[in-house]
Amino acid sequence: MSAPARPAAAPPSRGRDGLAAAASGLARAVQRVTAAPLGAYQSAVVRIGVSATFLLFLLRELPHRHELYGPDGPWSWDMADRLIANNGAFTVLMWSDSAIWFEAVYALTLVSAALLLAGWRTRCTSVLFMVGVLSLQNRSIFMGDGGDNVIHLMALYLVLTRCARVWSLDARRTARDAARAASGERPAVDAVGPVLWAVLGGFLLPATVMGGLGGTWWLPSLLWMLWLGGGVRWALDRYAPGHELRTLLDVVANLAHNAALFVIMAEVCLIYATAGWYKIQGSRWQDGTALYYPLKLEYFAPWPGLSDIMASSALIVMALTYVTVIVQVAFPFTLFNRRVKNVLLVLMIGEHAGIAVLLGLPFFSMAMIAADAVFLPTVFLVWLGGRVTRARRRLFSRTEGKLSLPGQRRSDTVGAEAARAAGGDGHTLVR
Repeated sequence: MSAPARPAAAPPSRGRDGLAAAASGLARAVQRVTAAPLGAYQSAVVRIGVSATFLLFLLRELPHRHELYGPDGPWSWDMADRLIANNGAFTVLMWSDSAIWFEAVYALTLVSAALLLAGWRTRCTSVLFMVGVLSLQNRSIFMGDGGDNVIHLMALYLVLTRCARVWSLDARRTARDAARAASGERPAVDAVGPVLWAVLGGFLLPATVMGGLGGTWWLPSLLWMLWLGGGVRWALDRYAPGHELRTLLDVVANLAHNAALFVIMAEVCLIYATAGWYKIQGSRWQDGTALYYPLKLEYFAPWPGLSDIMASSALIVMALTYVTVIVQVAFPFTLFNRRVKNVLLVLMIGEHAGIAVLLGLPFFSMAMIAADAVFLPTVFLVWLGGRVTRARRRLFSRTEGKLSLPGQRRSDTVGAEAARAAGGDGHTLVR
């Protein structure tokens, strides 16, 4: 008798293979968003742009600060107190109506913006910058425009990002510590970090107890989470750098950074999408004459001659009007096509530069360009950083050549000059 034939092996299940592929893809995605902070250069540009915009704005409005946010403004302290009691907004300016307290908060916001721009102790300065932005803008809510709203949102998001990985003093300090560790030297003792942590905790505790952090739950939670996390991280770096908890903190920080970066990108897309679709519904945007009217307003004409030249050409007005609408509506749909996205990004940055020059809205344009920078390609930013570094080195090398100090004199030269001075053959500056 012949042996019974063995049953043929069952073909592999396509569903099982598809499930395994999906699980593998999900694992790679989780690994990518938790292993390292994405968009290091983009987040650095956003940090620099937002902080520089608010710093320049505060410096320009320094003579008018009392009318904008202080005791001499039309929105009085009592009116702001009643409004904030209803909406639960946060501002440290409502802790006291003293002029000295206002000056201190304004000065602290200026300093925090400058330090965030330089990338010094970014975890601390980003929180101080957020507190300053919220305090000033929530004190007088009718003093802002679209650019102020962008800065308001970006100040909140930057707190959660690791935006000092490049182009910052923090990155330079980290590189020095890595070089010391590679050479076998002990890491430098960080005395500034614990002092800042203790000072901030000294303000955070009474502010929480006395109810000075607004009427929301998320702001006190965020501030306490950042404060406690900073303390735990410093302790682990000092006493247990290889502990698993240190790795867990890095994973959480990377996840928060990548999530905040995604929210910034979504926010920019939402701004342009809503602006574009609202423009489409307007009759002036439909017939291509919308740009003509702001060019004829004296308030929006810092260069009247240039505005008249632009407004006198119906073709230019119509082309710019339609291009503005098309770019704003189309931009969110081009993010998956890198080349088209980069083209539209250049057009949008050029549009905001034109708004700054033609309509006299430089800070609005700077805020929008800073937000747009989150979509700039990394290759371009690396190239730009290299060009800036080379230009800085050339500038310093020329300055050192012009202001070069004389070299150290040898002992025999000093003795010869002393002998000549003693014999009366030479002279000295001190007699």
